[in-house]
Amino acid sequence: MDEMFDRLQAVVDRYDELNELISDPEVIADTQRFMTLSKEEGELRDTVETYRKYKQVTDQLNEDNEMLHEKLDDDMEQMVKDELKELEPQKEELEDHIRVLLLPKDPNDDKNIVMEIHGAAGGDEASLFAADLFNMYSRYAEKQGWSVEIVDQSATEVGGFKEIVLLISGNKVYSKLKYESGAHRVQRVPVTESAGRLHTSTATVGVMPEAEEVDIDIDPKDIRTDVYRSSGAGGQHINKTSSAVRMTHLPTGIVVAMQDERSQQQNRAKAMQILRARVYNYYKEQEEDSYNAERKSAVGTGDRSERIRTYNYPPNRVTDHRIGLTLNKLDKIMNGELDDVIDALILYDQTQKMEELNHG
Repeated sequence: MDEMFDRLQAVVDRYDELNELISDPEVIADTQRFMTLSKEEGELRDTVETYRKYKQVTDQLNEDNEMLHEKLDDDMEQMVKDELKELEPQKEELEDHIRVLLLPKDPNDDKNIVMEIHGAAGGDEASLFAADLFNMYSRYAEKQGWSVEIVDQSATEVGGFKEIVLLISGNKVYSKLKYESGAHRVQRVPVTESAGRLHTSTATVGVMPEAEEVDIDIDPKDIRTDVYRSSGAGGQHINKTSSAVRMTHLPTGIVVAMQDERSQQQNRAKAMQILRARVYNYYKEQEEDSYNAERKSAVGTGDRSERIRTYNYPPNRVTDHRIGLTLNKLDKIMNGELDDVIDALILYDQTQKMEELNHG
């Protein structure tokens, strides 16, 4: 605990320093610096407030324990004992909360994300399930107050998606959706199946933090850009100009094609946004792979081939295989009520990290 308190005192000192800085007229005049420091102050606030509350509780506990050694009348003694009974669990709870707040932060947690959903094994049924997952995440995003923008999509005739790419923006999007990467398996009787046999199919989800130029510097010489004519529905105007764009990042072989927007310029901007996220994610995954395996997050945040969850329709059941969580409310989850699953994954990951720190 002593080491933890040293770290907390350093956090409190920095917090006080930041508060002085952001009220300094010189800093206020420098918008960029003011924003950076305000953001840091905001990130430390919860830790400092929790620590101050913890100190209050421990001071009161010490005071009460000292009082018990004095001569007290029965009523007073009972009152002090009752207060101790109330404060002890509070102290433990605050200690646990502080430990979580001091865990190493994922630098991408505050970022927006690029999410890619692909219908995988199972033909039409897989594409329909990809559409169901898209609806599930869209509803969840709406409940969180986030915005969802469809960047690219490839629809199927049955109303599903071979692939759909989304940009989800808002507060701490990556921190909540980063555990969704992987293969999602569905078991249900397809609408198209007249005999009513249970069918298993899969869709894969990829979640990548949106990468800014400061996160990854892509050399323009490493990008080959091809321009071609858009195809598909869209009226007469669409084939007149070469507005579709295909970008290839030569060192990694990552390809992004974009033809949704009206102008070549818009398609270029969108393609670059997705390319930057994919390249950043590619190098991030490589780093994680070389990082020794057992230190890696137990719930994983990268590999799309890993089967992470099964959605079983007949019994209305969802199972997350990584943490052994089973919930009998598939209908609610598909309606975007994902909090129980996401909170359990975050808690599991935090517990694992805490154990690593304790044994590290």
